[in-house]
Amino acid sequence: MRRLPVIAGALALLLSACAHVNSGHPSTALRMASRAKVRVATTISTLNSFVQGVGGEYVSVKNIVPIGASPETFAPAPQDVATVADADVLVENGAGLETWLDRLLRDAGKPGLRVVVCAQGLPVENLNPHLWMDPVYAKEYVAKIRDALIAADPAHREAYRANAASYDRRLDDLIGQIRRQIATVPPSHRYMIVFHNAWQYYNGRFGITTLGFVERNPGQEPNPQQVAELIDLAKQHHVHGVFSEPEYSPKILYAIAQGAGITVVEDLYDDSIGTDPRVANYIAMLTYDTSVIVHTLK
Repeated sequence: MRRLPVIAGALALLLSACAHVNSGHPSTALRMASRAKVRVATTISTLNSFVQGVGGEYVSVKNIVPIGASPETFAPAPQDVATVADADVLVENGAGLETWLDRLLRDAGKPGLRVVVCAQGLPVENLNPHLWMDPVYAKEYVAKIRDALIAADPAHREAYRANAASYDRRLDDLIGQIRRQIATVPPSHRYMIVFHNAWQYYNGRFGITTLGFVERNPGQEPNPQQVAELIDLAKQHHVHGVFSEPEYSPKILYAIAQGAGITVVEDLYDDSIGTDPRVANYIAMLTYDTSVIVHTLK
């Protein structure tokens, strides 16, 4: 009987040693770290930057609408249902952008999912959902994401607060940088014709006029009269360029450009970031877009 404590002690040491070895194994550590992260699903890739900026090492983010695709014409696939069902937090834009999302949420069937509607409470103009294109409004997106992550993972609240404050400072720097660049464009040149009206809030913030847009409703091409009107507007205001994004066909843009004698820009980014490192996140995207716009309008 006196041997029992000795045997029990030896077993305890052996189990402790095994636990120490297993916890140090890279694959085990990675699995444990993965389980500890807050799982976040975002509807569009431009929102990823905000989640990663606020969440840092404590979040794992999956996007639903692929990079380069339009959220306004997107059709979810079965794997998207799984992405939402596996998430702790869903971040959407709202304001009518993701018309397909309600059905996706029903199919996922996850009552406890925290849903962040970034545009909620912001001044939506002309039913235009592209509020994130104004970096001042982007700060509101960051605040909503911060609060949702704190609610989902209160143990790391201070990290989320610090990360959000740091990202806000980066957005302030971006706002100042854009203003300085736009100021180099003569006021008489600050006009744009765009493929779809994603630039209303950016242009409103930084003093550029959106004269017109090619696609008035998602997937609806303009008729010949509307094309003629855009050409007339471009001529009257001496517009320097007509702007689009890589995911859209530039065919109609070239018809407008030829009729008005102006430049076609095919590579602005708004609904989606890009795979090019120059536009791989929100701040990089707006920095790149601004440089293209300023170069064209000058």
